[in-house]
Amino acid sequence: MQAQICFYTNLFSRYAFTASNSRHICWTGYKYWYCNTILVSLYTCGLRMVGSCSSYSMENLLADCLQGCFVVTCTLCAFISLVWLREQIVHGGAPIWLEHAAPPFNAAGHHQNEAPAGGNGAENVAADQPANPPAENAVVGENPDAQDDQAEEEEEDNEEEDDAGVEDVADANNGAQDDMNWNALEWDRAAEELTWERMLGLDGSLVFLEHVFWVVSLNTLFILVFAFCPYHIGHFSLVGLGFEEHVQASHFEGLITTIVGYILLAITLIICHGLATLVKFHRSRRLLGVCYIVVKVSLLVVVEIGVFPLICGWWLDICSLEMFDATLKDRELSFQSAPGTTMFLHWLVGMVYVFYFASFILLLREVLRPGVLWFLRNLNDPDFNPVQEMIHLPIYRHLRRFILSVIVFGSIVLLMLWLPIRIIKSVLPHFLPYNVMLYSDAPVSELSLELLLLQVVLPALLEQGHTRQWLKGLVRAWTVTAGYLLDLHSYLLGDQEENENSANQQVNNNQHARNNNAIPVVGEGLHAAHQAILQQGGPVGFQPYRRPLNFPLRIFLLIVFMCITLLIASLICLTLPVFAGRWLMSFWTGTAKIHELYTAACGLYVCWLTIRAVTVMVAWMPQGRRVIFQKVKEWSLMIMKTLIVAVLLAGVVPLLLGLLFELVIVAPLRVPLDQTPLFYPWQDWALGVLHAKIIAAITLMGPQWWLKTVIEQVYANGIRNIDLHYIVRRLAAPVISVLLLSLCVPYVIASGVVPLLGVTAEMQNLVHRRIYPFLLMVVVLMAILSFQVRQFKRLYEHIKNDKYLVGQRLVNYERKSGKQGSSPAPPQSSQE
Repeated sequence: MQAQICFYTNLFSRYAFTASNSRHICWTGYKYWYCNTILVSLYTCGLRMVGSCSSYSMENLLADCLQGCFVVTCTLCAFISLVWLREQIVHGGAPIWLEHAAPPFNAAGHHQNEAPAGGNGAENVAADQPANPPAENAVVGENPDAQDDQAEEEEEDNEEEDDAGVEDVADANNGAQDDMNWNALEWDRAAEELTWERMLGLDGSLVFLEHVFWVVSLNTLFILVFAFCPYHIGHFSLVGLGFEEHVQASHFEGLITTIVGYILLAITLIICHGLATLVKFHRSRRLLGVCYIVVKVSLLVVVEIGVFPLICGWWLDICSLEMFDATLKDRELSFQSAPGTTMFLHWLVGMVYVFYFASFILLLREVLRPGVLWFLRNLNDPDFNPVQEMIHLPIYRHLRRFILSVIVFGSIVLLMLWLPIRIIKSVLPHFLPYNVMLYSDAPVSELSLELLLLQVVLPALLEQGHTRQWLKGLVRAWTVTAGYLLDLHSYLLGDQEENENSANQQVNNNQHARNNNAIPVVGEGLHAAHQAILQQGGPVGFQPYRRPLNFPLRIFLLIVFMCITLLIASLICLTLPVFAGRWLMSFWTGTAKIHELYTAACGLYVCWLTIRAVTVMVAWMPQGRRVIFQKVKEWSLMIMKTLIVAVLLAGVVPLLLGLLFELVIVAPLRVPLDQTPLFYPWQDWALGVLHAKIIAAITLMGPQWWLKTVIEQVYANGIRNIDLHYIVRRLAAPVISVLLLSLCVPYVIASGVVPLLGVTAEMQNLVHRRIYPFLLMVVVLMAILSFQVRQFKRLYEHIKNDKYLVGQRLVNYERKSGKQGSSPAPPQSSQE
């Protein structure tokens, strides 16, 4: 289970491209992608024209261009991934069965010397704690297996050393030296020589055609090696085994066939690697081993990111069928009608579930004693690297972790979803199912409500610091209560005196370990150095505890108490917000059925506001009545300002933005010219909220301009220091004015100016319906032209300076009045 919890957060966040060569590789790849996407798109169009000239049309041209862009993007991503994986192998160390830089008996002896050093500070630990955990809060339960695996690998390496002899060691040292001599300056020089004018063919050379040839050749090679060969290997294998009909019934024939091909390719590579080992083909052995690592890591990434969240999403859906009054037959019909959308939604739900579970584990680590969650990886552990584990650990270890993760996550879903639903149906038979079916007169679509809930409601609650503090306080209170009831306070939270003694003892143990564990030199291999860094220091962060009598029985009672608590918490979360939301909505809508997203969001906000008000009043009570009245006055004024800002920025702006999007995009695409479009203001507002959030995020990530400056200033001020005059004058008024002009000017032209020209009614209707997308196209075209003009001016100046610029000289600026200023003038260039 620890692999899934840690993988999604640490895979690309901690081990990103930091070296200068990696930055140049990414920049070079971006240049190739930007300049050659059109070329590969036209190449794909040419293949279609050669294959079927009758299918050539503008629709096929657009599809081929998009397909070509996708192929180039996949090629670039695969190239960067391979370079990054090579960085991981070079700097982190290859597996022991592949590493030839050091004799295996040296590495084995080094690890054996390290083993006793970790057990000095853990002799008084309970029996269930191993003597040498690899890192802070690491997978202590699997450490004996890891030691057994390491011992087996060391024995195999010793046998190979006896068979290989001196020639093997020499070839290994040469291979390691080649890895160490990889020079990043070559990448720097290649990135500097690859300029825009050379790639576009504006420098007068024929290098442009060479780039076209290489891009087309590399993309063809990429499709042949990474798509064509694995697909046909899997296809021939499935046909031979008789599974072709089952694969075709899954609606994902290409994907499943390709994955099967990669699996068979990995098996073939490992068999060929064993044969190359027997016949002592050392270079072929290393090449086959590296190819196997690439295929292995790729398949494990697919399993971790794709398969596991998909399993969690489907299991969540199956366990919650009774909550929505659905059956498996309904889900089967939904999958048959839209297989891609169904799988994506289930994958998304599974990813959200895994992410929030990992967030809860992080919160538990802040409360519990270090060492309690020894069976889970620590996300904050600097030594944890999921890619290194994929490279070094064998397949059966990953398979065992995957099965354990599926069992644990599935059991939690049963405990917190399926069982509470059964209890609610038996105790409150009329409470379920939740109403998620929409009628024809529904003001808001289900998709807009789900997006609003996921993008606005949940982030607004989870981003509040006090909400997390409340949850942390509840976890701490539960832990203290369970600790005193079961006499496990020392085990769960630790003792202060023992913590201080443990900290002092840990410092001494770490110092002793650093003195004993010397990092190996370059000749001993990168893997040995990596293992030495990981294993030095002993049990970092572990705190001893007092073990009471009947300890296993108390742990069992603690697990039972935890399951009962989770069940009760799930019952409260499934019933209280919905019940409060239904009760409040009944005053507005009466007995009409309301979508449960309305009721759940309303009830959740009401519960949150109630708890927040109670906590604030409790905090103010000791300060006296006068302070309370002063605080109430300040908060009342702040709430009034916040309501005004919310009406403008969360009401008017999203409504205008959603209506503009409806007129520009939705209505021209969905409503024919002979029909009248209908607008739902509530739905436009819901979609406008999402659009406003996306625009604000893009603005904050973009360059510096007035809107970004204003938004950053408003965000920096916060709610407590809200400046109503600044927000209205600098943000609300300009944005609302632009949106109103965008809505009113086309309408005035279509309804007021066009009829004066004496055109027909059909032309008036055409202009009225198509003026909004036409003006959008004009604005976008003007922006693109302006951008291209600026880019070509810069390119012209750059080419002119490269050809004719001789030198630059800095001179002082002198005023005509005779006073000399100290400020330097802009550089003046002398030209031939």
